[in-house]
Amino acid sequence: VQLQASGGGLVQAGGSLRLSCAASGRTFSVHIMGWFRQAPGKEREFVASISRNGIGTYYADSVKGRFTISRDNPKNTMYLQMNILKPEDTAVYYCASTRQPRASIVLVTTDEYFYWGQGTLVTVSS
Repeated sequence: VQLQASGGGLVQAGGSLRLSCAASGRTFSVHIMGWFRQAPGKEREFVASISRNGIGTYYADSVKGRFTISRDNPKNTMYLQMNILKPEDTAVYYCASTRQPRASIVLVTTDEYFYWGQGTLVTVSS
C-alpha cells in the first residue's frame, strides 16, 4: 500500500486548508486511518483517526472542534479539513493506516500504524 498526502500550503491564522491522502496498491488491507503531524524540533504527534467505514472518529484535544477527518472509500482517499488554523498548527502532516482490523480507533501512537505517507507541509502565519 502506498499513501500519498497532499494539500498543504501557507495560510494565515484563522484560515482553512483541506489535506488529502490517497491510497493505492493493496487497499483492501487499509483499515483504520489517521493523521499525525510533526513540528520542527518536536516529536510526531497524533491528530485524528477514523474507522474503516468512516463512522467512528477520534481527535486530539488540540484540534477538536476545528479539524474534521473523513474518508471516501470508493476513491481510496482520506481527508482532513482544517479550520480556524493557528500558528501552532504549523507542521508536516502525515497520513497513516493500520494493516489489520483493530477493535478501537483510539490509536494515538506511531507504532500502531503500519503504512505511512510522505508528509505535506502546513504553515500558518500569524
